[in-house]
Amino acid sequence: MKSQKSLANAVTFEKFKKTTRREQFLAEMEQVVPWKELCALIEPYYPKLGRGRPPIGLERMLRIHFLQSWFNLSDPGAEEALYDMESMRRFVGIDLGNEPVPDETTICKFRHLLEAHDLGKMIFREVNAHLESRGMRLSEGTIVDATIVNAPSSTKNKEKKRDPEMHSTKKGNQFYFGMKIHVGVDKATKLAHSLVTTPANVHDSHLIGELLHGGESGVWGDSAYMGKTEVINNKAPMASDNTNRRSTRNRKLTEEEKERNKMLSKTRVRVEHVFGVVKNVFGYRKVRYKGLAKNTNGIHVLFALSNLYMVRRELLSLPAGV
Repeated sequence: MKSQKSLANAVTFEKFKKTTRREQFLAEMEQVVPWKELCALIEPYYPKLGRGRPPIGLERMLRIHFLQSWFNLSDPGAEEALYDMESMRRFVGIDLGNEPVPDETTICKFRHLLEAHDLGKMIFREVNAHLESRGMRLSEGTIVDATIVNAPSSTKNKEKKRDPEMHSTKKGNQFYFGMKIHVGVDKATKLAHSLVTTPANVHDSHLIGELLHGGESGVWGDSAYMGKTEVINNKAPMASDNTNRRSTRNRKLTEEEKERNKMLSKTRVRVEHVFGVVKNVFGYRKVRYKGLAKNTNGIHVLFALSNLYMVRRELLSLPAGV
């Protein structure tokens, strides 16, 4: 995405310039994101040129939206960051010598457009299709897991109540309030191919059928998925149940079962890689909006971007034109 530079941006007196990690990250994502395909996906829903103010370029708004996902920015935070950071403006294609940064209302409207047409889910599917076309194909194994994302539990707000679509749950001795992200991750590539969100009180095992693509020869998961062999076989008839076993009140695990769990966990733990990118690299540890639908749209975008991030080096090593 190139634009004419003004004199203000063309002239620099920085003698000791160093490429920062943010600039390196944006340079890599510039190359691995399938911009053309994603813009074509959104274009039918994007405002057309009419009698009013001409709409800002679609790709520019998509780039800003992705910056929000990568750096955990609110709508006003994204506007401020673009005014403050030259590397982000360069990535978006904004020259302050010629034009202002889109304001927070414009940024918010673009996000609402994606939410209204469920485009986050379509972006997730398009990115996965793009990766498959580049040789990142699904293997015959799926790892299933879920993670909790916290929501504000305070009632000190205008409505004097919590978000009704979020719920409480207990994990170990700790209570959480928020939502759950359930994912199916490819065993070989560690890329998420299926994603479902629920309130936090929905048990992990209830969604296992929605996380399988049907062609698996094996399914891995922690002990929360024990006893779901029939569900697994109904969705993926050729799949073996490789979920961990747990002890019950009347029966302890045998040494053989403990050893089996230990071996299976070496594969199952790969699911944590995608959660690590979303939570630790992109900083997504709390919900950003009220309601499941808005958050789910953003989560699909997040996991699409995390898939690209995890295989960025493989994509960058491919010959040009592939």
